[in-house]
Amino acid sequence: MRIGIKNGQAVAGRRVAVTGLGAVTCCGIGSDALWQGLLHPTYAEDRRIHDFDPSPWFPPKEIRRLDRFTQFSVAAAQQAFEDAGDLHADPDLSGVIFASGAGGFETLAEQVVINHERGPNRVSPFLVPAMMANAGAANISMRLGWRGPSETIVTACASGTHAIGAAARLIASGRCDIVLTGGAEASMHDVAIAAFANMKALSSTGRSRPFDSRRDGFVMGEGAGALVLEDWDHAQARGARILGEILGAASTSDAYHITAPAPDGRGAIACMRLALLDADLQPSEITHINAHGTSTPLNDMAEARAIQEVFGSPGPPVTSTKGLTGHSFAAAGAIEAVATLLAIQHRQIPPTAGCEQQDPEIQLDVVMGEARSWEPGPVLSNSFGFGGHNGCLVISPPGLPPSE
Repeated sequence: MRIGIKNGQAVAGRRVAVTGLGAVTCCGIGSDALWQGLLHPTYAEDRRIHDFDPSPWFPPKEIRRLDRFTQFSVAAAQQAFEDAGDLHADPDLSGVIFASGAGGFETLAEQVVINHERGPNRVSPFLVPAMMANAGAANISMRLGWRGPSETIVTACASGTHAIGAAARLIASGRCDIVLTGGAEASMHDVAIAAFANMKALSSTGRSRPFDSRRDGFVMGEGAGALVLEDWDHAQARGARILGEILGAASTSDAYHITAPAPDGRGAIACMRLALLDADLQPSEITHINAHGTSTPLNDMAEARAIQEVFGSPGPPVTSTKGLTGHSFAAAGAIEAVATLLAIQHRQIPPTAGCEQQDPEIQLDVVMGEARSWEPGPVLSNSFGFGGHNGCLVISPPGLPPSE
């Protein structure tokens, strides 16, 4: 991976291996459940994780004191940690970079009602540590005993992708040998749903249809995705199973509007090009794009135009996982990074659930109907958030020759 741009050129850093994955999604618990859901998507109006049981990761007292997003964070992180095998981690060279957009929104909303109905003396003393957005990262680092950086990224729907990019740079720069990264969100409270509905962001039909001509808004989701990133040489020295490599990452801002994307896609275009520069790749070397693809009319069109500007038409095969998972905000980019690595592992690009009648104005090669066999190569994963935050990752199969 590159660690910066100097005089218009990418500055090389250490290689960043991915050695562990974890997921908590409406498909079930674990990356295998996510993959099966992606291959065989089914329609579900409610994308809550109804069967999530926190007891494998927490004792009863701790469950009562932790918001649902923190429970998701720890569950996904623990899965990724175990998936990575014996990490031989130096606590001072191991860190956590996790993301959340709304933090403990559900806990805050519940305690506001308690304060109103029962008075301030009944407000929980655990409200602050439960609601703070950094609770996920903090609890992960405390559980692992890792004393390196422990930080939280909050950039709306781009948060998970930005967290992975920031974690990769800690590895590439030599600050850390291992970083556990990803994102979690659990904000499906009635107040949040009403707010998004009243701003006309949600689908009126309850259907997420990325890139479809009938798309009319996103469907809210919740969950978490987690990755263990590791210095390539460190991973090889311990005989780790390397799942993929983070070749590049980028972040830009539209500087345009608090919710709407720039219609000309300038921020997204710049972000994709910077990620390619960071990875030292040409657009023709990208073999697949995991799109942001939220199913809103404005976002899908702006992203499609940006992809066409960078890659031409139809460009690499494109998929969006949000037709299945819904839009889980800060968790979305992390879940999509996990999905990208699973696609590499299984040599298949999953279909875009909900896309049945592709918008004729979207001149992309959208994977529809069923999974597509594929010879894995470098993949671009996009995330674009409210506030004009853009994040892109370039993820490759393991074993590709490093750029000179």
